[in-house]
Amino acid sequence: MKNLTIVQNPLILRDITYLRHKETKEYQFRAALKRIAFSLVVEISKSFPVVEIDVETPLEKTIGHKIKSEVILVPVLRAGLALVDAFIEMIPYAKVGHIGLQRNEETLEPVEYYYKTPKELATSKVIVLDPMLATGGSASAAFSFLKQRGAKDLIFASLIAAPEGVKKLSADHPEIPIYTASLDRQLNQQGYIVPGLGDAGDRTFGTL
Repeated sequence: MKNLTIVQNPLILRDITYLRHKETKEYQFRAALKRIAFSLVVEISKSFPVVEIDVETPLEKTIGHKIKSEVILVPVLRAGLALVDAFIEMIPYAKVGHIGLQRNEETLEPVEYYYKTPKELATSKVIVLDPMLATGGSASAAFSFLKQRGAKDLIFASLIAAPEGVKKLSADHPEIPIYTASLDRQLNQQGYIVPGLGDAGDRTFGTL
């Protein structure tokens, strides 16, 4: 799992606990998720190339920095939408695409039902957002779709991952870095992460 980065600090550990607790309300869940997303985007941004620029302070001229790469965020519908706001706040110039992948509950395989992204995939840093990396099937399919359309510089960001999902994504797309706030124990027989936090989409949007 050399391409896996687990982003942790005391604030993330606290907020992951909020997400896991079954009594956490929707508004509390969304707030904790957003705080964790801020930590993820800060860690991910360490890979962004920067260039020096001239800047004039009220006192003198000095050297500043500008992020060189364009960024496209691609949330996997619908749960991935919950991560977009924090990433946009930190990267306000980012464009946003969408991929709709629905898991077949019998085969656990992803089925595509929607795809639309900005046209600059080939020249941008593309960050796929999905709170849960479970079997890895949806994430792997999302990256395959993006590569087919020209994306080259790809990153995956999640809240919680299962070892099975990390292994599949690493096997299918070994060059893609994976960022998560927690590597959980395993998947259960239904393909859900345990101990996990339930369905991130349902808990975010109150559709339990």
